[in-house]
Parts: sequence; C-alpha cells; structure tokens
Amino acid sequence: MIVYRETSTLARDLGIDVRTLYAVSNSLPAHYRLVQIPKRDGGRRQLAVPDESLKRIQRSIQRNLLARMPVSAHATAYRCGSGAVRNAARHVGQREVLRLDIRRFFDSVRYTAVKETVFPPEIFSEPLRILLTMLCYYRDGLPQGAPTSPAIVNILLRDLDERLGAWCRERGVTYSRYCDDLVFSGQILDGVREKAEEELQTLGFFLHEGKTCLRRDGRRQMVTGLVVNHGLHVPAEDRRAVRQAVYYCRRFGVEDHLRRTGREETPQAYLDHLLGWTGYILMADPSDAAAERDRQWLLEERRRIQRKQ
Repeated sequence: MIVYRETSTLARDLGIDVRTLYAVSNSLPAHYRLVQIPKRDGGRRQLAVPDESLKRIQRSIQRNLLARMPVSAHATAYRCGSGAVRNAARHVGQREVLRLDIRRFFDSVRYTAVKETVFPPEIFSEPLRILLTMLCYYRDGLPQGAPTSPAIVNILLRDLDERLGAWCRERGVTYSRYCDDLVFSGQILDGVREKAEEELQTLGFFLHEGKTCLRRDGRRQMVTGLVVNHGLHVPAEDRRAVRQAVYYCRRFGVEDHLRRTGREETPQAYLDHLLGWTGYILMADPSDAAAERDRQWLLEERRRIQRKQ
C-alpha cells in the first residue's frame, strides 16, 4: 500500500503539477457547469459537469488512487467485468424480486464521509485528504458528472454491502447493488426492506418510497432493465423496436429512415446506436438469432458507408 504524506509525491503519481491541483481546488465553481438531462419519469436531473482541466485531475485520481481501493463483490456498477447484465443475471428464476432505490443518492453523500472513508488518514496526510476531497466533491454532494463519483460511491458503501450481503446470505437471499438500485431475490423476502432501510439510515441515506417494487414470479420481474423471470432477456417491446428499426433501414435505406422518423443523426451514428442495442440484446441472450442477423447486417452497412466516405 502506497502512503502519501507529501504533496509532491501525490502530484508526481497523478502526473499533475502541485500548483495546478491547488489552483483548481481553490476555484471549483469556475470549473463546473450545470446541465439538466431528462429522466425516465418525465422529470429532469441536474448534473454538475467538470471542465477539461478538472476532469483530467479527477480521471487521474480515479485511475491512480480510487481504482486501488477495495469494493464489495455485491457492487455491480462502475467496475471492470461487471455491469447491468451481470447484475441482473444474479436474480434469474427467483420466486420474489425486490428493488429498492436510494433517494437523492449522490446529493446525500457527506463531505466528511468521503474524507474519512475514501481518503483515510492511514494512507493520506491531513492536507492531502482535504485537497483530494475538495477535488472530488462539489457544493453539498458528489457531482454526478465527475469521473470520480461512481468509484467513490462503491468505496463508501463497501461495508454496507458486506453487512447486507452477509445478512442476506444467512437467509438464502441474493443481494446486489447497481449504483443506487438495491436488488434482493429469493423464495421469501420478509424483513429485507426493513433491514436495508435500517442499514442505509446509519449512513444518512433514505429510500425512495415511490420506487420500491416487489414482484413475484407470476408477474414480470425487471432488474436493471432486463427481464429475469425465466432466463435473461431485454424486454420484448425493446427488442421489437430495434428489429423494426433495422427492418426499415434495410427496406428504405438508413438516410430515408432517418428522414421519416425525424432523427437528427448521421447514418453512421444511427447504425452505431442500433449496434449498441443489438449487442446489449445478445449480451443478455446470446442465442437470439434474429438479433445476431441484425447485428451482421448493421456491421456490413456501416462498413459500406465508411468505404464511401
């Protein structure tokens, strides 16, 4: 384990000049811009997005410091080799699936929690703990647009994930956490929600009551956007939409389809969009022959367009 006591050592390993680190940390409002993006429920989410100079620092912190910190195996987001598909795969074929959502997740993270847990005194001197926390924190929460925030969340919740995981394991319950979505599955989930709420409140987090969802095997069970009742599948309506889009592209041409639908994208960007969807469908269900045929046509069509350019 590397221990950082001097600013010069930290700056060397980050590859960023000491003066730059302090200059940026002392003028944070000038290095963020606030943007709003639409949410699935129709609302809007505000993101604090760092500029290139701060983003470069945060990426280096993520790569050289945060990536070395231990996280729980129950955390499935923002980790190499994990993701939405692997998260959902843990909950396939269960009698009950319970999804819980943490309310105002990133906004509820405390400055002191980041400083104490992510940049502990055993590794960093006090001035460096303050400096690093300032570079990763903004106003009263974790900036959702910062490359450091996802890793910080996993580090902060490591002990909670381990406690919940152990408690669930004793009861034959499967637990995983994808960012602010907690998922539990098993035969009987009595007491699970109450236990999760109790653990979260010790860290200052609260559940979003409107997003609590318990589904038994007689209804469609969804985990991180995938159906998990019997095997793993992208919802049928999404598969149909992708298949229909590819059909119209093949019949009328990509450019004509874009004109008909009013999408303001280049043909290559739209093909990449559809390739992303077909890849996602095949990742969830590699045996989907129709998706594989669509993927092959999209790849050939993209190559054809690239040759014309």
